[in-house]
Amino acid sequence: MQEKQDIEGLLAEGKSIQVKPQGYSMYPLFVPGRDEAVIAPVGNRRVKRGDVVLYRRPGSILVLHRVWKRRGNRFYFVGDNQKEVEGPLDEEQIKGILIGLVRNGRSFDVKNPVYGFLSGVWLFLRPIRPILSGAAAWVKRWISGRNGKRG
Repeated sequence: MQEKQDIEGLLAEGKSIQVKPQGYSMYPLFVPGRDEAVIAPVGNRRVKRGDVVLYRRPGSILVLHRVWKRRGNRFYFVGDNQKEVEGPLDEEQIKGILIGLVRNGRSFDVKNPVYGFLSGVWLFLRPIRPILSGAAAWVKRWISGRNGKRG
C-alpha cells in the first residue's frame, strides 16, 4: 500500500485512490496481489452497516474492513475473513469508503446488485464463517485427492 500520508492526504484533498489490499482479512472479497480497492473520500455519504471503509486504528495502521454495526458516531468493524468484531471506533477515524474493486483488470462498482446481495449474505453469515471456511477447505482437499487418483 502507499505511504499512509499519501493515502490520507489524497483522500483529505477529495481524491479517490486505488490500492492493493494486503493480507487475508478481507478474503474472499480481496485476494492479495490480485485485487485492487477503489476508495473515495466519505464526503457526504452516510456510512452504514455493510459498507467497506478505510479507517485508522488508534495510533496504528490503516485497515480496510466492513462496518458490522453503527451506534451514532461509533462504529464496529469486521473483516470478511474474520469473526471477531473490532470497536467501537470513532467516525473521525474513517478515512475513505470503498466504491469499487478491480479484479483481473475488470472494474466492479459496489452499487452492483450482485455485489450488494453477496456482501449482505456474507455479513449475515459472520458467526459461522469459520465452519464454512473449514468445509470449503475440506472440499478442496477432497477434490484434489480425487483428481490425483485418476492418473
